[in-house]
Amino acid sequence: SSPHLVQVRERIRINGQPISKELFSKYFWLVYNRLEETKDPVHASMPAYFRFLTIMAFHVFLQEKVDLAVVEVGIGGAYDCTNIIRAPVVCGVSSLGIDHVSILGDTMEKIAWQKGGIFKPSVPAFTVAQPERPLEVLRDRAQERECPLYLCPELDAFEGGHRPLELGLAGAHQRSNAALALQLARAWLQRRGCWGKAGGRGRGGQTPSWPPGSQWGTCPPPALGELKEVPPGAELAGRPVPLAPVFRPTDAMIQGLRDTEWLGRTQVLPRGPVTWYLDGAHTTSSIQACVRWFRQAALNQDKPHDGSEVRVLLFNATGDRDMAALLKLLVPCHFDYAVFCPNFTQVPVASNADQQNFNVTLENALTRCLENQQTWTRLLEEKGGQDPWLPASLRAGGLLQPAPARGTLLLVPPAPRPLNSPALVFPCLAQALRWVAQGRDPRLAAPAATGAHPHPAASSGAVLLREAAAVRVLVTGSLHLVGGVLRLLDPALSQ
Repeated sequence: SSPHLVQVRERIRINGQPISKELFSKYFWLVYNRLEETKDPVHASMPAYFRFLTIMAFHVFLQEKVDLAVVEVGIGGAYDCTNIIRAPVVCGVSSLGIDHVSILGDTMEKIAWQKGGIFKPSVPAFTVAQPERPLEVLRDRAQERECPLYLCPELDAFEGGHRPLELGLAGAHQRSNAALALQLARAWLQRRGCWGKAGGRGRGGQTPSWPPGSQWGTCPPPALGELKEVPPGAELAGRPVPLAPVFRPTDAMIQGLRDTEWLGRTQVLPRGPVTWYLDGAHTTSSIQACVRWFRQAALNQDKPHDGSEVRVLLFNATGDRDMAALLKLLVPCHFDYAVFCPNFTQVPVASNADQQNFNVTLENALTRCLENQQTWTRLLEEKGGQDPWLPASLRAGGLLQPAPARGTLLLVPPAPRPLNSPALVFPCLAQALRWVAQGRDPRLAAPAATGAHPHPAASSGAVLLREAAAVRVLVTGSLHLVGGVLRLLDPALSQ
């Protein structure tokens, strides 16, 4: 799976756990040396990062004799290096969104074409409710590849007259993911020929972690509907793709859905007065889902009786994403402060090689943050504006102003007029988190006392954050950002 949040070993898991450092080192060098010995001497080059890790993952799963490998596509599907698997047991396509447009295309139909590239002849595939045209593209790709494609019924259909299925992952969008997971699991169990004990040793990939010692249901199984062959071009009940049959989930499936955990997705970390809400959403559809979850998890709660509540957005996004579109979706949450910083945990950035992006310089990343800061300010002005936070005399003369001698903790972009919103830019995550927590999270040190905050919003905000009865922080926009935050908030994840 990809990307990892804190350590690269998270990408290759067995029985839900990242492989050990010893195992990772052993297989890394084994694969590296084998490739080095056999590479083309004329066009001598090693596979790129993601391709190398994909080769290594397959090697690990083969050598460790896993019963089942769950492989998440990197980007797209058709041309992704994970797509060399010729005969998987089953394929699944979750809810489509606009992402990686420079690679996959700028429409849902183009992206659906790429995703449908994983379909294989005679291998069942499942998808969830999609917009009409992208679903038709998936159907056409399935027919072209002679792949039986089915639409997952809504999760409600699996509940029938029984108790509602509880999900360990928050958010309404996880219900379609759960429905897809049930169909994929059922397909694999049917392939094994029995709904008896199964699961064995291997469940590789960044699947949500199953509860230890969980068992599948016992034979004989509940009655299952059969997947029927569908004539080419046939439409059932007005749907371009036939519905998969509904079945009664086994006790183990019910337990698996309930006990699922997934770091960095709708994750809540309460730390006394400071509560961190982490979600690696980075597309318009996933940010919309994140906002719905955050409103339900944080904003619907009663305001503290003994003091104020401060809401903080910590945001960064990478790649070719439309930052303004993502930020616009977050405005209705009414954040008191918006904090922007690169995905680097520390400056200098060499503190953790696993989380260093060698394709992005610190200056490029900071420039992007300053653009986000200006975009956020403009969005607030368009929504009705706020009282100016900066005096007219305050101006910043360059990217890294004010000077380090003043104890720089945040950056202010050159501007023809002062910023009039509490939007702050920090050069790294450690400084941003320390400012937000103000020493009230026991895992984070208080911000350095040397030098006053050069930004009035930072100075006044520090007072409010220290005195607030509740501080609610939403971290979103990038899985790499969430990973860096998790590394600082929970150092055990780096062990």
